[in-house]
Amino acid sequence: MFRRMQELRVGVIGLNGRGMDHVGAFASLPGVTVAALCDPDEATWGRALTELDKRGKPKPATYRDLRRLLDDKTVDAVSIATPNHWHALAAYWAMAAGKHVYVEKPVSHNFLEGRTLILAQRKFGKICQGGTQCRSNPGMIEAMEYLHSGTLGKVKIARGLCYKLRLSIGKGAGRPPASADYDLWLGPAPNKPLSRQRFHYDWHWFWDYGNGDLGNQGVHQVDIARWGLKKNNHPRRVSSIGGRLGYEDDGETPNTQIVWCDYGDSELIFEVRGLPTDDYQGAKIGVVFHCEGGTMVVPSYDEAKAFDPAGKEIRAFKGGANHYKNFVDAIRENKPSLLTSPIEEGHYSSAICHAGNISYRLGVKGGLELDRFNGSKREGMERMSEHLSKALSGKPYEIRYGRELVIDARNENFGRDREANDLLFREYRAPYILPRRP
Repeated sequence: MFRRMQELRVGVIGLNGRGMDHVGAFASLPGVTVAALCDPDEATWGRALTELDKRGKPKPATYRDLRRLLDDKTVDAVSIATPNHWHALAAYWAMAAGKHVYVEKPVSHNFLEGRTLILAQRKFGKICQGGTQCRSNPGMIEAMEYLHSGTLGKVKIARGLCYKLRLSIGKGAGRPPASADYDLWLGPAPNKPLSRQRFHYDWHWFWDYGNGDLGNQGVHQVDIARWGLKKNNHPRRVSSIGGRLGYEDDGETPNTQIVWCDYGDSELIFEVRGLPTDDYQGAKIGVVFHCEGGTMVVPSYDEAKAFDPAGKEIRAFKGGANHYKNFVDAIRENKPSLLTSPIEEGHYSSAICHAGNISYRLGVKGGLELDRFNGSKREGMERMSEHLSKALSGKPYEIRYGRELVIDARNENFGRDREANDLLFREYRAPYILPRRP
């Protein structure tokens, strides 16, 4: 039974990257105690413990195994900042253990995990917040309200951008640090030797653990783009083109990618560029909405500008907020409706990233053939061609032409495309198993 909490006790799971932001943010909120820390690599604990000590906070319990943390009945909620392949399983186990959940983006590692979390939230009745924090920022909320008002006319194309420089991760495998329990780190992923030099972070570029920059940085901008289009459903069709270009290393995910999502009356297009590039209409990591009566440029997490057809600025928006506080407020009031980014929103935005990557993975390589495209696809490919010509200094390259996928929204699959459907879920390694239906 829900109890109105004088003190909310939170456990932070995953401490190397985003987890430190979680620790600091929760520790700064009145009435919230960071009661537990968990990471299979003990070497990550020190910074978090030092941060809490500097703030004069009590020393939390520490765990390698998140299951031991979830056994602690005094912990009310957990925030999950693990590698992507752990997000859904950790969130599911936490809700089953009676904890409220804040789960980082993407909320899932594969397409169908998000639906499992939606069903789990309903079954266990817990608060479940996704980590796309832009939805809590007043600047973004006001910008979306303005866009939806129709002042700029109908939104025809929402173009998300992740123009974020990424360097080669090199070739050759390293070893897990002695401070880490590698089996726990792998969790539901296949039991394979380490296939990269750097243990932390570079997992983003391998399919077993990450989702490339489309599902890493890009899911934030995908979420804003879908928000602006007012699409609370899956697109009809998704296709992707790209490659891992400009260097040879052991990474698997593309550093150059375009994803097209067809909603029938509008398009969501997403572009990843990991090589040096110019911005696009004033944004590098952001969204540009192409409307019938102007454009809106979202160049960051908390600001936007609207322009008339002649390019004159007509309105500006700015303002940030604390997404973690939104999570805490929803718990205290026991109102999932207070969440700015409930798990359903996280699922639909993450699913776009997964569908784009599935298309890419099922593609075939070939030389650039612009004549194969028209409309927005032709325009995007021409700009990508120009970008790669500069970034690669005119050197030849091949790209992967992804398969066009038709989404059966009701069944959340790709109809009779068995190869694509096989990539909707994964084989989970016992005992780290996520059920398809709670």
